[in-house]
Amino acid sequence: MTIRHLNCASMRPLASPPMVAHCLLVERPEGLLLVDTGFGAADCADPKRLGRPFRSVVRPVLDPAETAVAQVRALGHDPREVADIALTHLDLDHVGGLADFPDARVHVFTDELEAALHPTARERARYLEVQRAHVPRWVRHDVPGDPWFGFGSVTALADDVLLVPLQGHTRGHCGVAVRRPDGTWLLHAGDSYFHASEKDTPPAAPVALRTFQALMAVDDKRRRANQERLRELQRSHGDEVTVFCAHDPSEYAELAGS
Repeated sequence: MTIRHLNCASMRPLASPPMVAHCLLVERPEGLLLVDTGFGAADCADPKRLGRPFRSVVRPVLDPAETAVAQVRALGHDPREVADIALTHLDLDHVGGLADFPDARVHVFTDELEAALHPTARERARYLEVQRAHVPRWVRHDVPGDPWFGFGSVTALADDVLLVPLQGHTRGHCGVAVRRPDGTWLLHAGDSYFHASEKDTPPAAPVALRTFQALMAVDDKRRRANQERLRELQRSHGDEVTVFCAHDPSEYAELAGS
């Protein structure tokens, strides 16, 4: 098994550091697995579909070469080899590439899919129907499962791929853990935090990012509690689990370089 780190969207938000969309491509005998997709080819071809408020605040670069489908091809794979996609959540900057892999099984927590299909007024802007108009092959997962490094209910997609509940940013937000060939783990923590310093004790991050995270959270108390669980994971099991988020460019550069 080979695990590749991909940046599937560069963003230059106002009043905060640049961001990436850190995705994983896992090359397995049973087919390729993507963790998140960033923006897709259709988003790059028609940026207006992302909405003016999002484009004005987040300022995505929308380079077609950064799309997951372009990078899968550049690595010598046919996009049809992508058998599974595991999503941390369904925000528009994480799922734009779904339509580029229409035959893939798309794994998501049931609560998150329900939020996207039946959003509240507050949730509506973060979920774009146009990005899933092709009707993905959803595979719903419920939270109850097995313990893993202090988390009481992770859900296994396979022996080496787990969904780890990290709700708060969205209703059904999760992390995706992938076991490396050496037995250690990568934990893609999605939008549980946005800045690498938030893994430190005490945490630190630019004021703009802290404010943005609080505003975007559907349950900020739960989000902050899950951040603390990640810090404890880092303190107690940092030699066994490498935690990274979706948007910090320094984490991406370090892991992609290694």
